[in-house]
Amino acid sequence: MSVHVKAKRVTVPDIRGRKGGEPVVCLTAYTALTAVLLDDTVDLLLVGDSLGMVLYGMDSTLGVTLEMMIAHGQAVMRGAKRACVIVDLPFGSYQESKETAFRNAARVMKEVGCAGVKLEGGVEMAETIRFLTERGIPVLGHVGLLPQSVNTAGGFRSLGRAEKEAEEIRADAAAVAAAGAFAMVIEGTIEPLARAITSEVSVPTIGIGASPACDGQILVTEDLVGLFSDFKPRFVKRYAELGAGIALAAKEYADDVRHRRFPTLDHCFGVNPADKTASPHKKAG
Repeated sequence: MSVHVKAKRVTVPDIRGRKGGEPVVCLTAYTALTAVLLDDTVDLLLVGDSLGMVLYGMDSTLGVTLEMMIAHGQAVMRGAKRACVIVDLPFGSYQESKETAFRNAARVMKEVGCAGVKLEGGVEMAETIRFLTERGIPVLGHVGLLPQSVNTAGGFRSLGRAEKEAEEIRADAAAVAAAGAFAMVIEGTIEPLARAITSEVSVPTIGIGASPACDGQILVTEDLVGLFSDFKPRFVKRYAELGAGIALAAKEYADDVRHRRFPTLDHCFGVNPADKTASPHKKAG
């Protein structure tokens, strides 16, 4: 008799313990189906506010609401049985005060059942990170390019080329680690800066457009598999072109429908075997 062994869930301490060890594999997920497909492969699934751009066609992540993050987080939790699931706190849900951040983060944790939350910011968010972690909410930090602050940063660009900017990002990373974040995403910095930060902080760094020296890597899954094709950032490696495959499948389906090749009687209910030899378009009576 075979015995089904339930997969052990990857935990926040597991991720924190990977500093300097086997790289942490991370991808985004916004749906239960994606979570099911990725669950056996990745260590961490991030329900990112990038869903605003990828799923909803927004120009940025700023229009994403807490309710959207909760709904998609719940969907991912239904599909993920092993991966550590972290949910982004969207713009405006945590910047006002540490108390507001706790209230919204606690709601996400309770309603989603995820392992923790992610928020953007460095020195200015350290007090909030500490407030959350001291009250039982694991926090994944995010430094470097901050998509929620893209308007004040002057658009999407690589950061850290100027010495002052690089030092500010290093200070952000140090503050996030000291405040108790279990790991941090480093996004869109020049490679030497991300490498230096990784060697300086005591928690794992997860790179996106950063450095191979980071303790882990993350990409938007739709970028990885060629489903989101509005643009392809330099840091993305395409491992498949599913978007082109879906478009081709839809074209073939449309062609079959227009030429009455689909459906056939094989795709219908209540059909006698003898009827299958008749024309599928023969008029009754």
